[in-house]
Amino acid sequence: MARMGGRKHLKTYVAPAWWPIPVKERVWTVKPRPGPHPIERSIPLLILVRDILGYAKTAREARKIIAEGKIKVDGKVRRDYKFPVGLMDVVEIIPTGETYRLIPYPVKFLTLHPIPKEEASFKLCRINNKTTVKRGHIQLNLHDGRNHLIRVKDPTNPVEDTYKTLSTVKISIPEQEILDYVPLEPEVLAIIIDGRNVGRVGRIIDITKGMGRRRSLVTLEDAKGEKFQTILDYVFVIGREEPLISLPQGAWK
Repeated sequence: MARMGGRKHLKTYVAPAWWPIPVKERVWTVKPRPGPHPIERSIPLLILVRDILGYAKTAREARKIIAEGKIKVDGKVRRDYKFPVGLMDVVEIIPTGETYRLIPYPVKFLTLHPIPKEEASFKLCRINNKTTVKRGHIQLNLHDGRNHLIRVKDPTNPVEDTYKTLSTVKISIPEQEILDYVPLEPEVLAIIIDGRNVGRVGRIIDITKGMGRRRSLVTLEDAKGEKFQTILDYVFVIGREEPLISLPQGAWK
């Protein structure tokens, strides 16, 4: 992929290949603003409204819909047509009541998946990193740019810190309260977020640790009993016995 950073504008031919935009019809496309997701793993709200959902035929129409506050992302109205929507984000169309979640999908990389209204009240976030902040409290750095503070009573014995890196938390939106926690370990369910197995769902069989996330190998088994492997950095935990989120038909049982 060609370099996309450093400029305010983005040419169509260097945009992420999974964006559903006609490369030969337009020279320029919308570049997402810096935000919770990187460019290669997000899509600007305008393209989502116009090219994926089909609520507008032109960029002008899409910008008007967004500016009027008709679209929510993770429970908050977003009026910026360049806002980046990415992995596990929940999109709500206010006038119609439709709700979607952006999830990994084979070949397409990321796709909007319709979800029931009650499922739009939460999202899954991967713990990408952990840091210790002032007074010994633990800060969870989540994949979508959020930071969640875990307060501890005794910094020398932080019993409240039960969270592990690359595990998943289920949070309410927009309140951002932790509702559930699923650690990264054998026997849990995970979805692949990148690579040639993107979108595949399987139960983790084994984790072979190496020097770093990209040198650690994870073995999974899908619903058909077929085993496959990917690197640790591409694994996103989504549940224990059953997925916490709805998936496309056939993705898991």
